[in-house]
Amino acid sequence: MPLSSEQKSIVHVVDDDASMREALPDLFLSIGLETRTYSAAQDFLAAAIPDCPGCLIVDIRLPDMNGLDFQAQLSKLGVQLPVVMMTGYGDIPMSVRAMKHGAVDFLPKPFKDQDMLDAVLAAIERDRQRRAVDGDISKIRERFGTLTAREQQVMLLVTEGKMNKQVAGDLGISEITAKIHRGAAMRKMGARTLADLVRMADMIGPRQRP
Repeated sequence: MPLSSEQKSIVHVVDDDASMREALPDLFLSIGLETRTYSAAQDFLAAAIPDCPGCLIVDIRLPDMNGLDFQAQLSKLGVQLPVVMMTGYGDIPMSVRAMKHGAVDFLPKPFKDQDMLDAVLAAIERDRQRRAVDGDISKIRERFGTLTAREQQVMLLVTEGKMNKQVAGDLGISEITAKIHRGAAMRKMGARTLADLVRMADMIGPRQRP
């Protein structure tokens, strides 16, 4: 089923085989996917990549680097697009290593059109889910930034399992003041329960903590 315009996704095909670069865009267009093609890894690495859901279809043996080296470059540049490897005869062991380094699937050549479509749709859905989680984390961090330094301290101590009295003792404040800061933190974070606040603290991560 073709994807709606609101669900625009791009498949990036990296393969030195011209026949693959010609055939795959037609296949993906049949389900409403835009395709961009590259004949070498460096062509992709030098390109401006739109910030939208998508995935990478990569031949594991490219003229300028193999799939494992390409994955390492992607990681170094912070490119998080899911990778589906295409492999030739005898490349299965390398494909297994590629999956251990983050590739989401591999397809031996020649492959069935439906197998490729299934792999691509699964990879794009994975990227959508990752983007949704990243968006949630960004919102939580923004809310955390609106808390005062004391409210942040109280929130993090509370979410470590400490009672108001313990929080007060740790910070050298009264228990009533600790409760006030806790209430303010929950309100600003949009947390209805302590469990919500704990989940948010986990999403913030240690690097965001004071």
